[in-house]
Amino acid sequence: MPTLVREAMSSLVLTIGPAHTLRQAAALMSARRVGAAVVFDPDTSGVGILTERDVLNSLGAGQDPDRESAQEHTTTEVVFATPEWTLEQAAAAMTHGGFRHLIVLEGQEPVGVVSVRDIVRCWTSARTEEVPSTLAV
Repeated sequence: MPTLVREAMSSLVLTIGPAHTLRQAAALMSARRVGAAVVFDPDTSGVGILTERDVLNSLGAGQDPDRESAQEHTTTEVVFATPEWTLEQAAAAMTHGGFRHLIVLEGQEPVGVVSVRDIVRCWTSARTEEVPSTLAV
């Protein structure tokens, strides 16, 4: 039976507003030990994602993290997963789109985030369980 996104996703969803600065977003992401934040704009009811790569690209471009808002660096054309997707479907979407995080929606509500790391962790532990203990790494 294939592993589902619901089994791999982090249900700890960091949600920030579009007016958060990149420094604030980075501090929250660091404190929660997550690589992405869901950006919710109540004025547009839109959901986007801000990743550690977005923050890194801004800093690399010499932008001031205290002046740059999350909104200016948020990806708004997001591919969403559902908890019932298989990890293979999630990995294929990530590979096709060239990104490392998927927001998981149940209805219209973000219920989790699944990352490449989550998928690799699941696939690795599943493979380790199949290997006799004398051969496990």
